[in-house]
Amino acid sequence: MTDWVLLGLIAALVVLLLLTVFGFVVYSGLFTEVVVSAGSPPVGNMTLAYKFRVGPYGESGQLFTDGCSISSKLCSIGVYYDNPHTVSPEKCRFAIGRILSEGDAKPSEEQIKRFQKYGFKIFSFPAPSHVVMATFPFTTPLSIHLAVNRVHPALDTYIKERKLCAHPRIEIYKQDRIYFVCPLARQGDFYVPEMKELERKSRAAAAVAEDAQTDITGVDTMSETSSISVEATTDSRDTSVATSILLPLPGSRGREEADTRSEHSYSESGASGSSFEELDLEAAGDGEGAPGLLPDAGYGSQEVTDKWTKEPTAAERGEE
Repeated sequence: MTDWVLLGLIAALVVLLLLTVFGFVVYSGLFTEVVVSAGSPPVGNMTLAYKFRVGPYGESGQLFTDGCSISSKLCSIGVYYDNPHTVSPEKCRFAIGRILSEGDAKPSEEQIKRFQKYGFKIFSFPAPSHVVMATFPFTTPLSIHLAVNRVHPALDTYIKERKLCAHPRIEIYKQDRIYFVCPLARQGDFYVPEMKELERKSRAAAAVAEDAQTDITGVDTMSETSSISVEATTDSRDTSVATSILLPLPGSRGREEADTRSEHSYSESGASGSSFEELDLEAAGDGEGAPGLLPDAGYGSQEVTDKWTKEPTAAERGEE
């Protein structure tokens, strides 16, 4: 009898343990419905302290920890520029940090100096005009893993079905919610300076490779036909790639030109793109949308499979 009682107690403890684990997973958001929508953003303009990295997204955890150790009261933010399904882990690019201020509020000089002391840089994001977004509970550390495995596939499906240009992927951890935000316009505003520099280098390398290929194939680069072709391409590029991006400090904001192409990010082939009107957005466009950078660097045919989204059309940019 004693053995049976002991086995019964062990079985009861195992059942209680399993129920506890199950309850913990459910509380973390296991059965939470993921709803993706397009419309006005859940956040406004913000100033953040960040660190930029190139490497596996799994390394972002340490950067989140670094930011929390400096100030535990601020909200965390992660900006992911590359599609990890098509880009090798060591080439993925991301920025992780803490939000110093939102809206009209300004970060204190003390906060800025504290983060800069530990290697963080300061940058400002404007309020996105239109976004694809979703939310997920942030109740336990497990919520992060559940969100990554459930929300991103839902975002991929939504963006692909509607043939949208929505990038980069921004995650904001605020109180008990995780906000997933993908800007639909002026995406270049959400490229930190390090990312823009990598884009410039990628464009320069692509230009050199193109010139080398032209020389190998024996095309006369000085011929009248070639000159016309190059000139036309340049004019089109200048028209299509201009995008706005804030300089690190609000007082020194400026605009820089950046390419909309990037070979590492998602893209939908052969799609012309849906307009804001087709999405029934909650707020009307401001008419100032400019084409944004596509998150992962690259050019040519690679952009079809590697971009976060396809290249934006005039309607998606918010142009008249």
